[in-house]
Amino acid sequence: MRGRTKWLPSGRFALAAALVCVPLVLVLFGPLFAGEPGPRATSFTLGGGHWLGTDFVGRDVWRQVLLGGRPVVVVALAATTLAYLVALPVGLISALTHRTWLEEVLMRPLDVLLAVPSLLMILLVASVFSPGAGGLALLVALVNIPDAARIVRAAAADVASRPAVEALRMQGESWWRIAVGHVGRSILRPLAADAGVRLTGALYLVATAAFLGIGVAPDAADWAVMVDRNRTGLFVQPWAVVVPALLIVTLTMGCNLLFDALLLSTERADVRNGVRHGVRARDHVKEPRP
Repeated sequence: MRGRTKWLPSGRFALAAALVCVPLVLVLFGPLFAGEPGPRATSFTLGGGHWLGTDFVGRDVWRQVLLGGRPVVVVALAATTLAYLVALPVGLISALTHRTWLEEVLMRPLDVLLAVPSLLMILLVASVFSPGAGGLALLVALVNIPDAARIVRAAAADVASRPAVEALRMQGESWWRIAVGHVGRSILRPLAADAGVRLTGALYLVATAAFLGIGVAPDAADWAVMVDRNRTGLFVQPWAVVVPALLIVTLTMGCNLLFDALLLSTERADVRNGVRHGVRARDHVKEPRP
């Protein structure tokens, strides 16, 4: 049982790393090996020097796969980063302020945004404007800010209620040192766990928006666009749909499993450290004399 328990986190981590490795390698190095576009062939055909066949306009599917991962991942990473750039100060200010009106001003508008489904919000904005890749990143960040801010506020409020924070206030420490130096450092672990889940959700939203034609050109080299535009030839040339779809699923699943494995390993490390410190403290306690 001990060997199995010890193996479980490393096994999860190895599986997650293996799942994430393939799409990330294509994202990082795929454009370097894509080369120049060759002459177009007949749509939805196999062979003829095309490893994975051709797509709906006769382009080489393998070259599109090499080029199509970077837009999805870059937009998802940018959206997650932008969401936390807004959610962190809003959540920390709401948790540390003693002014109820300030907390209401900061959090109530976010509750309104939280009541609207994420994909519906993106569709509503996209029906009025035509966002590019940067606009799509801003939209995905916007729909992630309310939830992220509430999580930051909840984690920070628990730390802010401790006597150590009140002692720092009484000592005259600056708000910046209390918020960032003490509270922010104490909530790094729950924020890291939330970041993994949020990045997975951002990948899902970006891929779904691209699948619906939001933020990308109809013939762009994008994994989600490839799934959408090539589905008419699924039963003729399936690789143009199956390969990018598998890469999107593998990337989102691998990211989720990777952060779960990291969180599980850190939790078990905390338990072991707590038990070790508890044993040390017990050893220093003197037994009462009879």
